[in-house]
Amino acid sequence: MTDAHVVGAGQSAFGSFPGETYRSLCRTAYERAVPADLDTDRIDEAYLGTLGVGGRQIGLSGPAVTEHLGLHGTPCTRVENACAASGYALRQAVVAVESGYADLVLAGGVEVMTDTSADATKYWLGVSGETEWERMAGTTFAGVYAQMADAYLREHDADRRALSAVAAKNHANGADNPKAHLGFDCSVDDAESADVVADPLTLYHCCPTSDGAAFVLVASDAVADSFTDSVRVAGVGAASDHVGLYDRETYTSVPATRRAAATAYDRAGVTDPRADLDFAEVHDCFAVAELLAYEDLGLADDGEGARLATAGVTARDGAFPVNTSGGLKSKGHPIGATGAGQAVEAFHQLTDAAGARQLSDPERGLTHNVGGSGGAAVVHAFERAGVRGA
Repeated sequence: MTDAHVVGAGQSAFGSFPGETYRSLCRTAYERAVPADLDTDRIDEAYLGTLGVGGRQIGLSGPAVTEHLGLHGTPCTRVENACAASGYALRQAVVAVESGYADLVLAGGVEVMTDTSADATKYWLGVSGETEWERMAGTTFAGVYAQMADAYLREHDADRRALSAVAAKNHANGADNPKAHLGFDCSVDDAESADVVADPLTLYHCCPTSDGAAFVLVASDAVADSFTDSVRVAGVGAASDHVGLYDRETYTSVPATRRAAATAYDRAGVTDPRADLDFAEVHDCFAVAELLAYEDLGLADDGEGARLATAGVTARDGAFPVNTSGGLKSKGHPIGATGAGQAVEAFHQLTDAAGARQLSDPERGLTHNVGGSGGAAVVHAFERAGVRGA
């Protein structure tokens, strides 16, 4: 069986772009991910993750994008798994390559979220929540994650300032990311004193709704060497769970993440993620989600996630950097593009192309993408070329 390698990755800026469309955003991301001299006939398959916020091109959104990009006749499959859509699109690309079905696959995602009213956007965000017992009862995602945050703070006797520490860290990283939606600094005190959105979450504990697109190009062993840069996909894991938070046994963990991580670690040969990995991009749609991710991914023991944030362990200059891109919190969260955008940051870190955010010689990294409040999760482990014979 062949390995899968990321040989190109790029994204548009994330933000609010009234002059852009889903097609133009995808073109920008594609041109940054794919070498200009690549013969498009070499791309065997394409996968596009999108929710279709606002109702634009709900049917055939994949071909609508790939034909615009000039991939005439290339089979394109739309992947929808809420906020984990393009994380799963990347997983499908890896499966297609590792199985021998394809040698070169394009995977990514797109969303345009800022050109509808607040009520309309809230509706489209809400369709990924449990319909009968959460969304139709008036619960928003901020409300769901606020329940998780409240349970976490009480169960572990944690200080809310841990949530604000996550926000401040990710804004510091995003301030060095020219593609970030909220590319400005935010202090812990700023986050603490901001307006409450859903207690205990304040405005700065919540990610923005964003426009944006991201793509990665995945290649087999047979063709990866023909590209300038290559990062091996060492392991992939995915899992599903109850869509509704009320249906789960715990509010202080995302079981789908734990199952997805266990599979990815097993395939990548990761026995201790704290020692075997150098950084992670995790799904921090709300600050509490990052705290949960520390624990669910095995970067901290249960109840210790808050300490990692407040002690600076996950800062860019800390022992285990998390969300060097700025995360969803600062970089932005165009639903369909988020998972692929995380892979773009991992690729750039492992090819020394992250600019002001560049870590010192990272060898292995992780991306973690969640759908809804935890109904789906996908984890990818990546290795720099040359590591373990990659």
